[in-house]
Amino acid sequence: MTYIHPDYLISTEALAGALKSEPTDLRVFDATVTLVPAAKGYSAVSGFKDYEQAHIPGAAFMDLMSDFSDSGSGLGFTLPSPDYLQTAYRAAGINEDSQVVFYSSGHLMWATRAWWMLYTCGHRNVAVLDGGINKWKSEDRPVTTAIPDWPEGDVTVNLNSARWADKATTFAAISDEDVCTINALSPGVYSGEAEMSYGRKGHIENSKNVYYDDVLKDGCFRSADELKDLFSSKGVLQKPRVIAYCGGGISATIDALALTLIGHDNVAVYDGSMSEWVKDENLPLILGEA
Repeated sequence: MTYIHPDYLISTEALAGALKSEPTDLRVFDATVTLVPAAKGYSAVSGFKDYEQAHIPGAAFMDLMSDFSDSGSGLGFTLPSPDYLQTAYRAAGINEDSQVVFYSSGHLMWATRAWWMLYTCGHRNVAVLDGGINKWKSEDRPVTTAIPDWPEGDVTVNLNSARWADKATTFAAISDEDVCTINALSPGVYSGEAEMSYGRKGHIENSKNVYYDDVLKDGCFRSADELKDLFSSKGVLQKPRVIAYCGGGISATIDALALTLIGHDNVAVYDGSMSEWVKDENLPLILGEA
């Protein structure tokens, strides 16, 4: 089996080739955020300083923390309004016909979050750099400190709200036989056995555990056959709709992209995820392994 949507990933080799041709419609972004362990979950730090030190030639920095999150939600990372996003994407230099590539250092989840946002806003020519800048550097490919200056873009945002789930929708999915809810966090956090939590331990009732790192191998997405076997073994592909969640709507996008790669097109990300869920003591959490 091959990916149903292979164009949602781009290899380091393919990106290097594209950069050599210097296309005017290519927009590459470093979307890195660094996570620092905190009393409850993690604290996020912008990856801009690392970007300034070295980045892929032609890449700009997309600040998911300050420029592409709803600062008023109180949850760290939540989706802004469509109008806000359209203004932000245009300010970033993205056009209707732009080929957009996202990458990150540290972990791929930031690139997949950026990808999921733009993809669900209706832009289809967008890909994640498989392996990120770590793979790029391991192959001795060039890096730079030069920052591009693109003119304002003209991209139009048409948000597909069905690709995002809120708290009420996720709660309703607990008793919906047509929905498989998946938790992308580590098995220990899922079960509640790990020391780290987001304020209350456990997982949403009836949710399956598909750890985001199990979707990857050496920082790259596993093959289509491996992904199909993994998700099938958890009962995910047997359901017509999937809702993915994690701590804050970030690592869940790895599972969401993986499912999209293999052709499961009815997938949503619970944007608030555990960061929102734990705040409501009336919402149940289950302890124990899957």
